[in-house]
Amino acid sequence: MTAGDLADGQPFSADLLFTDGLPQMDDEVGYRGAQAARAAGITYRQLDYWARTELVEPTVRGASGSGSQRLYGFRDILVLKLVKRLLDTGISLQQIRTAVDQLRAAGIRDLAGTTLMSDGASVYLCTSNDEVIDLVSRGQGVFGIAVGKVLREVESTLVDFDGQPPDPVDELAARRSQRTA
Repeated sequence: MTAGDLADGQPFSADLLFTDGLPQMDDEVGYRGAQAARAAGITYRQLDYWARTELVEPTVRGASGSGSQRLYGFRDILVLKLVKRLLDTGISLQQIRTAVDQLRAAGIRDLAGTTLMSDGASVYLCTSNDEVIDLVSRGQGVFGIAVGKVLREVESTLVDFDGQPPDPVDELAARRSQRTA
């Protein structure tokens, strides 16, 4: 099997992780950085750093100069939340970067059935219960993150946001206004 084929022989796109099994959203609609950070459970500073270092870049609209606003799509927020969960478990940002790259390259079809497992040093992508059991039986897997559960959490959070007006000021803008006051 080549990197461009699935087990059934059908070609896949490298961006399937960010399309299959997720709500179809208008490419022109996105969430501002403050909302994306809040939905993912991270600070605006982390969000900004991850965007600048190309760990998780906004797909709806990237920054295009001073004063421009990034817009993050649902799929971006899902990845942000997964990165946060991996960081919380003690995985290094370097290993997380490798895991995110592997997820993109794998073209996962069913996110709800995917589990990220780790032994504290490496991250493994498991797409079946057999893979999880095999990893645990070898003593490698220490903990797992069910991607489907995280996906539902992000959906729920964003649905709650839809009923609220967006924050007029994000964390970074609030700090800037405090300095000038």
